[in-house]
Amino acid sequence: MMTNTAIKVSNLTHTVTSNTGDLTILKGINMEIKEGESVAIVGSSGSGKSTLLGLLAGLDVNTSGDISLYEHAFSSLDEEKRALIRGQYVGFIFQSFHLLPSLQAIENVMLPAELKGDKDARKKAEVLLDKVGLSHRLTHYPNQLSGGEQQRVAIARAFASSPKILFADEPTGNLDEENGKIIIELLFDLNQSQGTTLVMVTHDNQLAKQCSRQLIMSAGQLAEKTL
Repeated sequence: MMTNTAIKVSNLTHTVTSNTGDLTILKGINMEIKEGESVAIVGSSGSGKSTLLGLLAGLDVNTSGDISLYEHAFSSLDEEKRALIRGQYVGFIFQSFHLLPSLQAIENVMLPAELKGDKDARKKAEVLLDKVGLSHRLTHYPNQLSGGEQQRVAIARAFASSPKILFADEPTGNLDEENGKIIIELLFDLNQSQGTTLVMVTHDNQLAKQCSRQLIMSAGQLAEKTL
């Protein structure tokens, strides 16, 4: 059954084991994000922002607590089933790109739509790469692109499957001011025109202020920022 709650998190904790013992990165996180909201998660480096984003997207498994996307509880699913949910609902912009080195730019962008069986995958990829200013780089491989160009390819790829929820980890972190503005416009256009839920980690205060909500991560705990 569909609901207007896109993401629900209850008592989420995440602990990792290191040489110096267990380290608890997230401590009892509770949050709810409505469908179509734009949410910025801000906080200092090492506060747990990116860890939380990865858990919300089902890229990692939390230690305890519950995460649900459209009432699908990730905590009770194995990796194969989490992957199916990600494919159905999620787009993700990684800070470190995660492009496939053996695929051209256009092939990287086509991939999510192809996996969904979209027959117009190439045409959509061409449109998206043009929107991010890379129509002249369609057949270039990732190692032939600058860091900023790779980031723009990664952003176009995240848009390709028209996700219901788009997670973005520092989406403008590798871009100059001009390209950063283009990407911000694309992010909020997707959010507003398609009702896509947008959840981003950012150090950019101006970008965070454009979101409908700001959440502050501090020492593994989350709080709503009040104006």
